[in-house]
Order: sequence, then structure tokens, then C-alpha cells
Amino acid sequence: MKTNHRWTILVLLIALSLAGCGSGGKVGELRTESQSVELRDNAPVRVEINLGAGSLALAGGAEKLLEADFSYNVDALKPKVTYGNGRLAVRQPDSRGMPDWRGIAGFRNEWVLHLNDETPMDLSVDMGGGSGDLLLAGLALTGLDVSLGAGVYMVDLSGDWAADLQTAIDAGAADILLRLPRKIGARVVVESGPHTIDAGGLTKEGNVYTNAAYGVSPVTLQVDLDVGVGKITLEESKS
Repeated sequence: MKTNHRWTILVLLIALSLAGCGSGGKVGELRTESQSVELRDNAPVRVEINLGAGSLALAGGAEKLLEADFSYNVDALKPKVTYGNGRLAVRQPDSRGMPDWRGIAGFRNEWVLHLNDETPMDLSVDMGGGSGDLLLAGLALTGLDVSLGAGVYMVDLSGDWAADLQTAIDAGAADILLRLPRKIGARVVVESGPHTIDAGGLTKEGNVYTNAAYGVSPVTLQVDLDVGVGKITLEESKS
């Protein structure tokens, strides 16, 4: 699929997914704000990211637990960040009472989130639709659950994982690039569906794809991947 065609489909799917969510939507000036959450201790954290529609850039590298920048031009999209009892949540407001997006042009909702690399975390990402770059290599993940709506996404799980990681990625009508480690064993189980798969140099056996390090390295990355209509690209990192 050509790039411009992919983005045309993406815009149409986002518009459809947002239609009928209430009334009174109004696009205003673009607002940019930053929020952060301080580290309290080194205890494990449950991190929940819920973005209804828009773009998400997620990576490590934060000195604090969370360092976030948000840009939006509709007041109802102002995100909410909460932290307590070992749970960090970054959420778009509930869809009930959200504006009616039909006929509204120029909507923007962009999140750039950085998480702390040292803190053990069980990470959940839930996106209703849009685009996302999830650069997760380097994070101290103990679990990962990703749910993606219509859109174009990249999930980078390359890196030198210190322990086994079980991952589930569930997506609707989406194009997904999944980047895997080269030196750590990786096993991807792809549920059958009306999608296409480009698996590069990975070994295929039925609906299971593995890299050369699988069964050799002491650590294994297990990914359960379920995608509807769209394209799946599986590739190893270059290092």
C-alpha cells in the first residue's frame, strides 16, 4: 500500500471512530503543556496509557517516573495524569460528553511520553485510533499489553532484555511494524485474519515466527499478535 494511500485511510478511519461521541466540539488554538511525576521509590509500577484518538510517541529516557508533553486544540481533550498506590495513569477524558467531530476539521491531539528506564513496570497501552511510535527498548518491563484501533503504528521491542517478557498486541484495522531484538530470542504468534504479513528473515512455522536467537539465548520475548485488516511487518533490529 502506498504511503499517501495509507494516511488517507487513517484519516477516514479516525473520523469514523470519533463520530457520534456527543455534541459541542470546537477546535481552538493549539495548547501545549507539560506534566511530570516524581519517582517515589523503586517499587514496581502499573502504568496505564489510554488515548482515544490522536498520536502517541512513547519511549524511555525520563529521569522522573513520567515526563510528558501534550498538544491539543479542543478543550475536552485535556489529558488527566494520576499516580497513587503503585499505579500511574495517563488518560484522555471519558468519551461520554465528548464533542461531535463530524464536519470538524483541524483536530489535533498529540502526546509525547517518556518513562523511567530503571523502574519495573507493567505497561498497558490502549489507543482508540490514530498513529503511534512505541519505543519500548530499554524500559524495565515486567508485562506489556497493547490495544490499538484503526491507524498506523510502530512497536519497537528491540534491545537487550534482562528477563523473559510476555506481550500481547491486539489491533483493529491497522498497519503495524513490530521490531524485534536480534540477540534475544523472539517468538511471535500471529492470529489468523484478513491481513498481510511481511516477516523478513524470520523463520515461519504455521502461524509462528521466530528469530535465530530463539531457543539459544537464555531470555525469550513472546509476542501474541492479533490484527484485523491491515499489514503486519516483522523485522529484527540491526544490532
